[in-house]
Amino acid sequence: MNITHLEHVIIALIIQGALLPLASASVAGSIAVALLMGREIAQHEYRLGIQRGWEWGETLPVGIFEGVWRGWTLDSVLDVVLPALACSLVVAVLSVKRRRALKQRY
Repeated sequence: MNITHLEHVIIALIIQGALLPLASASVAGSIAVALLMGREIAQHEYRLGIQRGWEWGETLPVGIFEGVWRGWTLDSVLDVVLPALACSLVVAVLSVKRRRALKQRY
């Protein structure tokens, strides 16, 4: 694990926290993880383009979904999986708190 993984977790939790007043915890976490996944896919597309001799100003020589299924490393997978786990943990904690609050109410 390196510092970028921790940074991605913090960014995802900030996004999730900012969206909590507008959406449920699971929706907010999904949006945060989707943003990070989109960033990783874009990085893969650029990496593949550079490997194929692409330069700025030219059309990127990468297929439409090639960044989704090609170019993933353990580092890039952890950049998405760890924030997803952190956001899932927030969802689980908030669900337990909500259940306890409902149980105490009745």
